[in-house]
Amino acid sequence: MFVKSALVKKERCFTVTPEDTMEKGLKLLEQHSIDALPVVDGDQFKGIFTWYHAYRAFFYSDAQKDEFVRSTKVKDIMVNQDVYLNIDDVYEKALVELRDFPIIAVVDEEKFLGIVTRFDVVNQLQSAFGMKQSGVRITVTSVESEGRIGRLGEIIEKHKESVVSLVTFDETDKMVRRIVLKVKKKNNIDKFTKELEKSGFRILDITED
Repeated sequence: MFVKSALVKKERCFTVTPEDTMEKGLKLLEQHSIDALPVVDGDQFKGIFTWYHAYRAFFYSDAQKDEFVRSTKVKDIMVNQDVYLNIDDVYEKALVELRDFPIIAVVDEEKFLGIVTRFDVVNQLQSAFGMKQSGVRITVTSVESEGRIGRLGEIIEKHKESVVSLVTFDETDKMVRRIVLKVKKKNNIDKFTKELEKSGFRILDITED
């Protein structure tokens, strides 16, 4: 999956310019109930304007609030000027960059294309884990060795399971792999999980939703 699959295009983004006042930025944030705005000059990305950095700047100033928000420019408090994604970056990079910010800009050859939001990333993760579909969630571990995912696939095929999602986690300190498999509910879950155990997969949890 690539960043472009979760891109909010620039035409749908609310933005400010470096020369706009802090007051304008705060009004946009409040009006649209959002936490951050991309700062754009023409078609060039310049940074990110956020509630947090606006109030942090005011907190460390000696100015009166009304005067501060009217006179302070966005360019004086914007951040992340050099933090952005490229349109063809893999989706996992967005997960890392969005740890501390609600949005991240997407840029191609210095031109602002849009943003990826933390909200959209969470939705994609919910989809990856199959949280939007009912089924049976089976968590297993297996010794880290060649062909284990292939063996899991063979068992899934043998029992004609309909897979909703499959996610793996590498627990390198224990030399085991944790696998979270979600399948559609059928009346053969006991047979399926018993065969998993016979093949060396340790069942940690089975949850139906």
